[in-house]
Amino acid sequence: MKIVLASPDFHQQRGNTVTVQRIANGLKQSGAEIEIVSMTEGSVSYPLPEADLIHGFHAYKFYSFMNKLKESRTSRTPFIITMTGTDLNHDLFDKNKCEKVRSCLIEAHAITVFDQDAKDALVQQIQGIETKIHIIHQGTSDLKNANTRIHKEEGTFLFVLPAGIRKVKNIRFAIHALDKLHDRHQQIRLLLVGPVIEEEEGKLVKELAGKRRDWVSYIGQLPHDEMGAVYEQADVVLNTSHSEGQPAAILEAMENGIPVIASDNNGNRNIVTHGKTGFVYTNESEFLDYAEALLNNNELRKEFGSSAKSYILHNHSREYETHALLSIYRRVMEDLSFQSINKE
Repeated sequence: MKIVLASPDFHQQRGNTVTVQRIANGLKQSGAEIEIVSMTEGSVSYPLPEADLIHGFHAYKFYSFMNKLKESRTSRTPFIITMTGTDLNHDLFDKNKCEKVRSCLIEAHAITVFDQDAKDALVQQIQGIETKIHIIHQGTSDLKNANTRIHKEEGTFLFVLPAGIRKVKNIRFAIHALDKLHDRHQQIRLLLVGPVIEEEEGKLVKELAGKRRDWVSYIGQLPHDEMGAVYEQADVVLNTSHSEGQPAAILEAMENGIPVIASDNNGNRNIVTHGKTGFVYTNESEFLDYAEALLNNNELRKEFGSSAKSYILHNHSREYETHALLSIYRRVMEDLSFQSINKE
């Protein structure tokens, strides 16, 4: 079985990149032949490799990409699509993008989403696709605690926010909110990790961090296999996004037994159980209350971390994700083969 995985912006250490690389590793270990291509403008060689199936990530970007291949053999290769977050939460409702998203989902032979809420949202918006939507919870990456330049200062408390810098990630909120906490607790530190995706937002975040360089650090993009060492240093991991699909960084933090504080959106709510594996906040006041609670209560951090790790092991294993995808690939190929025989 030869599968091409088509990823947006694979050259950057973003959530989709982490997801696609993790899936590729799992599929290869199970014996599938896998090739990854980036859908980023200028980085793809044409035509794409021959394959039994193409698995695209991010419906709007994938369909736009495939339209460029309309005249090639590749455009006739069957495909499945994984909704990754922005395509579901924003593009599906954007008047300039929604038709491409809809066309992509209608033409796809299978659709995967991360949770029931995502499936319900799609079914409500597009008729006739319910039977080909499959819920597959994200797995987690096998992170090695490789050496990294991150070393927490003795006697400090480290909040880590792993995210590519763009408006939807709401990183400036974390800086402004923790600034107020820092007035009362000088030992707190904030570490920002991730590439600049939107240049203007990157400038604003860097400017804010620079004015607080005594306690805020932005180190840019790290190789993903170094994130295990970052989590090892973290006391709490944050997600402040306005919207999410299913954030890989939060899953990884939880697998490493780190308590999390996450914004109230569908993607976060579906993996963080408020008051058990972490906190889910709706406003700045709640965020500060929860941050201070974890700062002052070591036993609570241990309790949340232990519950979070247990939840991930039981619900987001890499093996489950791989087996679920292979089952979908085989089913699609069997259906196509059956249809071909009937035509003859």
